[in-house]
Amino acid sequence: MTVDEGARTVTPGRAAQELELRRDEFRLAVQLGLVRTVPAGERERRRVEQRELDRLRAAPDFPDGLRERVRAVGTGEASALLGITADRFTRLARTGHVSPVRFSLNRYRAVVWLYLAQEVAEFGLTCPALLTGRLPLEVRERLAAHEDLRARNWRARRLALLLRGTEDPWARAAAIASLLDPVQVAEVVDDPYERTHLDRLRPPPPPGMPMAPVAREIAERLTRADDPDEILWHRVSLAMALDEARTERQAPHPGEMRGEVGVPVMTVPTRLSEPSAVRVPVVPIPVEAVPAPVGAGLTVPVSAVDVPAVEVPVVSAPEVRALVIDRPPGRPARARFLERFRREKGAGAGRPRRRRRPVAWP
Repeated sequence: MTVDEGARTVTPGRAAQELELRRDEFRLAVQLGLVRTVPAGERERRRVEQRELDRLRAAPDFPDGLRERVRAVGTGEASALLGITADRFTRLARTGHVSPVRFSLNRYRAVVWLYLAQEVAEFGLTCPALLTGRLPLEVRERLAAHEDLRARNWRARRLALLLRGTEDPWARAAAIASLLDPVQVAEVVDDPYERTHLDRLRPPPPPGMPMAPVAREIAERLTRADDPDEILWHRVSLAMALDEARTERQAPHPGEMRGEVGVPVMTVPTRLSEPSAVRVPVVPIPVEAVPAPVGAGLTVPVSAVDVPAVEVPVVSAPEVRALVIDRPPGRPARARFLERFRREKGAGAGRPRRRRRPVAWP
């Protein structure tokens, strides 16, 4: 049992056990805001407070009520809940009447959309006219134009969950940028340091992303906006989010100079044991006029050349001698390396390689 007695928090795995939820159900409950988490430690790890577990377990309908609120159903179960055919439910979902909450890819690399059972039941109560008879003319025209809003509605839901989960303006801008193609992001964000910062804060991929290259490519296409008006909307939203983030603080720029004002310093890494260093300040070096190439008839005067200061390590004589390595006589290093590489390759040829699949947690 992994419990932090000081902060009274538990790990997501232990929280899922106490709430009697599967891992995918617990992740969905966190995304929907049904289970509140708190940051703990580095790498943006999150945990669940014990009092939050006590609050959920004190509900009169626990655990069936919580499990029902996070139950995701496919097209077949959703159509059975509404008492309609699967084809009719698919047409209603394509026209945006029901929004998916998750997706997966089957063995044939076909997208399988999942919906919240509670939202499907509420749709049947609020729109009973769409469940029987002929569909309205507007819906039929949109279907004839091959309209499919399932991926777009899923992206909108995911973005809303990401924005609700953070108050950092740069993280909110990164969540919006994650729905755009890198080319679109580069057109909106001119500063390369800001693009690097947004990429560093990019939210993790949704749970259940496939590992196979072809299937993963299909899934990644679903996570990015593809409709022109959707792309325009996210571009405008990203520009507004960047203005808000820049007002609070600027994106970090790597390679900032340190030291005294006007005297840049560059540290030279060394493997020696903590040698002292000599500071060489910037000294303007006068240079005479440099004659131009033959035939140009011009001279280019150069007043000074700024040489940045460098921290040069002071190395003693024994350390200098230690840097000289006498290679023993024998075969060259390349031949010995190739022999060792063939020997290790032959020893490990019979062992199959296993790919470890990462576990994504909220």
